[in-house]
Amino acid sequence: MAKEATELALKDKKQLMEIEFPTAGLASVPGDGEGGIEMTGSMQLIREFCDIFINPEKATRTRIMILAYFKVINITRYTYEIYDQAFFPEANEVKFARQSAFGGASFKLDYLTKPSLFEDFGFVSKVKMADRVKPEDELFLVAYPYFNVNEMLVVEELYNEAVVNTDRKLIIFNGELDRIRSDYPPFFYPKLATLTKSLLPKMETVYYIHNFKGHKGGTLFRCYPDPWKVLRKVRNEYICLHQQEVMPSLKEVALNILPTA
Repeated sequence: MAKEATELALKDKKQLMEIEFPTAGLASVPGDGEGGIEMTGSMQLIREFCDIFINPEKATRTRIMILAYFKVINITRYTYEIYDQAFFPEANEVKFARQSAFGGASFKLDYLTKPSLFEDFGFVSKVKMADRVKPEDELFLVAYPYFNVNEMLVVEELYNEAVVNTDRKLIIFNGELDRIRSDYPPFFYPKLATLTKSLLPKMETVYYIHNFKGHKGGTLFRCYPDPWKVLRKVRNEYICLHQQEVMPSLKEVALNILPTA
């Protein structure tokens, strides 16, 4: 369904898109899986999505950007570009990628931000997006840019410098953008707060699943171009409790829609 929704959005000339669903299982909620496991799951899902969505003719013009943090091997963010060469700071990182989700794939790897000794404190050395983008690039897929608060700022820079006023497209895959929509106080995170006005309004959520647990639980669901729906599973069948054209906030779903349905 994510593939079909994305294809429809591309046909409608959408340039900035979001795909979001739980990686610990379609019935899971945030926190059910550990961070590293969820990142690995996202990586595998991205590989599967690309295998289905990107045809061989488009492969050399598609760039998959992984902004992941693997604590165990001290690797931070890399750009996976579909070519035939790979670059990592150390051989261990190459081995990790090749033996996990990207085994058997042919990618050229690069970085969006340079690793730093102070990575845990949010300090990174930025790389100009213009220096990473190639003229033949047509589609950027950015994977789970949520490890620290700076990553979505880098994504916005990529969008502004490489997508705006072009025919290129950018897809954010499991970026946990709901945290930006609701969790970051503007006083402490002013730059992130501006994203809710500068970047997020331009974004089309093409496929989305967010589950709510409990006796009055349910699922907030969207598959482009259909409206947003609040669903509840009853006897192994999902029924629609509510639908609307604009995305409701998670708070509204949890406190107003599900309890009264």
